[in-house]
Amino acid sequence: MQTVEVFLNSTVSDPWNVSLLMENYTYHNNTNITDLQLRNQFILPWWRQMIWTLLFAGMIIVATGGNLIVIWIVMAHKRMRTVTNYFLVNLSIADAMVSTLNVTFNYVYMLNSHWPFGTLYCKICQFVAVLTICASVFTLMAISIDRYMAIMNPLRPRMGKRATICIAIVIWIVGAVLSLPMLLFYRTYTQNFVNGEVRVICYGDFPNRDDNGLSYDEYLYNVIFMVLTYVLPIGSMTFTYARIGLELWGSQSIGENTAGQLEGIRSKRRVVKMMIVVVLIFAICWLPFHVYFIITSYFPEVTNESYIQEVFLGIYWLAMSNSMYNPIIYCWMNSRFRRGFAHFFSWCPMVKVPPEPSLSRSEALTSRYSCTGSPQTNTRISRNGTPRIHMCLRSRGGNDRFLGEHRGRKWKTSQTTGHVS
Repeated sequence: MQTVEVFLNSTVSDPWNVSLLMENYTYHNNTNITDLQLRNQFILPWWRQMIWTLLFAGMIIVATGGNLIVIWIVMAHKRMRTVTNYFLVNLSIADAMVSTLNVTFNYVYMLNSHWPFGTLYCKICQFVAVLTICASVFTLMAISIDRYMAIMNPLRPRMGKRATICIAIVIWIVGAVLSLPMLLFYRTYTQNFVNGEVRVICYGDFPNRDDNGLSYDEYLYNVIFMVLTYVLPIGSMTFTYARIGLELWGSQSIGENTAGQLEGIRSKRRVVKMMIVVVLIFAICWLPFHVYFIITSYFPEVTNESYIQEVFLGIYWLAMSNSMYNPIIYCWMNSRFRRGFAHFFSWCPMVKVPPEPSLSRSEALTSRYSCTGSPQTNTRISRNGTPRIHMCLRSRGGNDRFLGEHRGRKWKTSQTTGHVS
C-alpha cells in the first residue's frame, strides 16, 4: 500500500465540498488505508445533533411542501398563469430540488462527517447543489428583467408562454454547464480507523494542486462561480428594481387618474414589492456562505477552531433556508397566492377560503383588448417633466395597434370602433 499524506484540521475553500468540513487531504491513490487515529473525531454530542436535526428537518419540510404548493397553485388555476408566475414556478422547482436532493443528504454527511450514499450520488448531490442555485438566481434575474421591460417599456408586447418556457430551459442548460465540474471531479475516499470504524469522504479532487493540497483550478472556479451567481446578479437586480421603483413611485400623473389606472399602478407596485423582498432575502441568506469561503481561503487557520463545524452548519442552514422563505413571502404579500394556500389547506377546520374575487375593471379591459392595461390613455409625467402618453387599442380587424408615446398632442378615441383621430 502506498503512502498517503493526511493533513488534519484544515479545510479547502470549496463552497460545495461540505464533506471536507474539518479536514483536507492530499491523496496519492484511492486505496483504503487505516488512519492512525482511534476514531472519527468530528461527531457532535447527541443533544446538539437533536437541535440541528430539528432545525434542518423543519426547513426541509417547509421548503419542499411550500414550493410544491406554489407549483400547484399556478398550474391548477388559469388566472395564475402569468409570465411572472411561470418564472416563480421555475424558482420553486429549483428550491424543492435543493431541499430534497441536496440538503437532506448533505446534512446527514455534515452531522457525522461520513458519506454513506455511494460515489455516484456524491457526484449527483454536488451537481444538484450548483444546478439549483444557478437556476434560482438566474430565474430571479429573468423576473427582474421582465418586470423592467413591462414597466419601463409598456408599449412593447409582453413575452408569451412559449418564450417564457424557452428562457427557463436556457436557464437550466446554463446551470448544468456550470455544474459539470461537480460530476467530473467529485469522488469518494474511505478512511479506516484503528477501532474498526469506517469513514467515507465525498470530496472534490480538482486538478492542478500544489504541495499543500490546494488546487488553483478549484479556487478559480469558486471565484468565477461567486461572481456569476451572486455579485453580477445582485448588482443587476439592484439596478433594475431601483429604476422600476423610480418609475412607479417617482413619477407624477397629469390630472386625475381613473380607477382602472390607479388599480393598475397599485398592482404593479405590489408585484415589485414582493420581488424586491425575495431578492433581499436571497442576498442576506447567501452572503455569509460566500464570505465564509473567502475568509477561509486567505486565513485557513480559522478552520482549526473547535467551533468551526457548528459555525458552518449555521451558515449552511441560513443559505439553504432561502428555499423556504419564498412561499411564505408569496402567501404574505400576494392575495391570490394567499387564497391558493387557503384552498389547499381547506381541509383544516380553522382555514376558511375567501371568495373568488371578481375581475377588476383593468383586468376585464385587459382581457378584451389583449394588452396590459386598459384602452384608456395612460398619461404620466416622467422625471424630466415630459408628458408620456401610453395607448393601446384594438382595431376593427381585431389586431392590436400600439400607439407610441406622443408628447403634447391630444388624441380623440372611439372605444366602439377603435379609431383614433
